Amino acid sequence: MREKILAVIEKNSRIDIKDLAVLLGESEVAVANEIAEMEKEHIICGYHTLINWDNTSDEKVMALIEVKVTPQRGMGFDKIAERIYQYSEVEAVYLMSGAYDFTVFIEGKTMKQVALFVSNKLSPMDSVLSTATHFVLKKYKDHGTILADTVQDERMLITP
Repeated sequence: MREKILAVIEKNSRIDIKDLAVLLGESEVAVANEIAEMEKEHIICGYHTLINWDNTSDEKVMALIEVKVTPQRGMGFDKIAERIYQYSEVEAVYLMSGAYDFTVFIEGKTMKQVALFVSNKLSPMDSVLSTATHFVLKKYKDHGTILADTVQDERMLITP
């Protein structure tokens, strides 16, 4: 039942427990208890709203930063990741395979604010060897949801 609950609420976290129970053919109590248990076990870590900020008047700049580091003896990458994710600008931190160690997603009001975060907070860290910043220019799809407006073909059909 867990995987079924997770599959549904991953796409619609606002679904009512009653509707979810009906959809899964389970009792409301069983579904509510299972969700509570998954929250306690940190399987469900939060509920978020996906917002297309491009359609609002509030400007936001998102950036993906590739970070190469020297792992700390006895603690590996975990301590460095913890230092990075403590900053309020940081939306996500992932340990990666490949050419760099971390992918850090940050959000700021301007490109300058993002650049200052990288130059004043991230790059000076003892373990950080290098960074490469990539700015998000446009989001087309996020968390499985298409954000881009679909382009309608407005040409007239001409038939012989």
